[in-house]
Order: sequence, then C-alpha cells, then structure tokens
Amino acid sequence: MIRVVIVAASDLAPELGGTILFRHNVKRLRVSGAEEVKTAADQGRLDIVVVDTAMRGAAAIVAALRQDPITRPIAIVALGRSEFGFDHLDLLEAGANAILPLPPGHDWDDRLMRLIHVPVRRATRFPVDMALEGLRSGIPFTGRALNLSVHGLLLECRQPLQVGEDLRFSFEMPGVKGGVRGTGTVVRAIAARHFGVELTHVEDDGRVRIKRYVESGGPD
Repeated sequence: MIRVVIVAASDLAPELGGTILFRHNVKRLRVSGAEEVKTAADQGRLDIVVVDTAMRGAAAIVAALRQDPITRPIAIVALGRSEFGFDHLDLLEAGANAILPLPPGHDWDDRLMRLIHVPVRRATRFPVDMALEGLRSGIPFTGRALNLSVHGLLLECRQPLQVGEDLRFSFEMPGVKGGVRGTGTVVRAIAARHFGVELTHVEDDGRVRIKRYVESGGPD
C-alpha cells in the first residue's frame, strides 16, 4: 500500500483521477497545510507528499516540511500549473524534489514512482565546477548548486544548457572534507539560468558523503 498526502484546497480527482495516485493500492489523505502533514507522518509511514502549487503559500508549506525532522525524509512533489515551470522555482528552492506538470503526461506515473524512492533534497548554496561533454566537449564553467540530493542537483549558471547534454562536475559541500566528482545529464530546464542535473555517475564514495550531508540538516 502506497500512502500519499495531498496538500490541496480542493479535490484533485478530476485532474489526477487517471494517475497512479488514484489506484486501488494507494491510500490518499487530502489536507490543507503543513501541520496536518506532520500529524499524518507522526501516525505512520508516508511515501510521498503532493503539494498543489495553486495553494496559497505552497513554497512555505514545502519549507516547513523540510525543516521538521519527522517530514524531512519524505519525497515532495509539486503539481506544476505554469506552462514552463518558471513560477515554481521557489518550490524547488524550498525543498521539493520535483515539479510534475498538469495535465499529467505519458511519463507522469513513472516519474512519480521514482520520486517515492528519492531521498530528501537539502537546500544549499555552493559552487560547482562543470565541463560540457559531447559536441561542446571541454567547455568549462562554474555554476551554483541551489539544492542537492543523492541523485541530482538544481544548478544555477550563466552557461546555456540543453536538456540531454552530458557534463562533468566537481564540487565541495560546505563543512565536508574532500570533493565530489562525476558525470551528469541535464534533465530539466527550469528557467533561463536554472537546470535540473541528474548525477548519473559519482566517483568513489561520493554518493555516501552526499547522503550524509543531505540528511544532516536544513538550508545552509
């Protein structure tokens, strides 16, 4: 049984009724704020929290969930209602794992299921050294990580990037000795200077150290 809390002002069945969220093996609870999510989490395991961006103060709700030790480890997905997702950058910075657009597309359920098993992101700010591979191989640039998880990061940079491009990365997390290196792929263009990067390969024990860093606290 998958346990889901939906933070929304109204019933979302008309929009999400055809998704995995409304299958027989999913237990849903609709609430209107962060405190109700915390109560539900305190009463038993939650697999994912879905936040409707139409909710007033949606980013504040996400931030409150990330700041509470009970709800911090739970994956959070926000329902995108902006055509390009630019209006929802604050949700990612607050700690949402991803923005899933409405109406749901063909890969919507697959993305949601992956998120159920994604560890919490940590809001942070530190420089990331990058170099493009492929057709633009070798072009170096420096960006800034706005949040980080074991599997990806939200990158802010001036270098124009394209979804699907591969790159090499190197960074040091605040307060953590030693650098993390590996390769990644641009999987999402959120705005002109903000990109979602999947960490496809991390050298040595990098993922272990990222996990410890992510789980060790809130925003830096």
